[in-house]
Amino acid sequence: MANVFIEPRPKGRDGDPITHYVVEDHADSELHQSQTQQEAVDWAKQQGHSPLVARVRHLSDKKKPDQWRGA
Repeated sequence: MANVFIEPRPKGRDGDPITHYVVEDHADSELHQSQTQQEAVDWAKQQGHSPLVARVRHLSDKKKPDQWRGA
């Protein structure tokens, strides 16, 4: 199972409204879009991936594992 990252969109500062979530791989390739974070997590699991979500919205460096938690 590959790790995938669930990220809110648009990327921006705290307080900006989230319009949707994307599932991305380690190379920043977008694999899927969902209206909610839970839908994105469910999709990733159905595809056989291990979804990770950012602990803090503006800290989402994929190279730093401590900024992510399993969903």
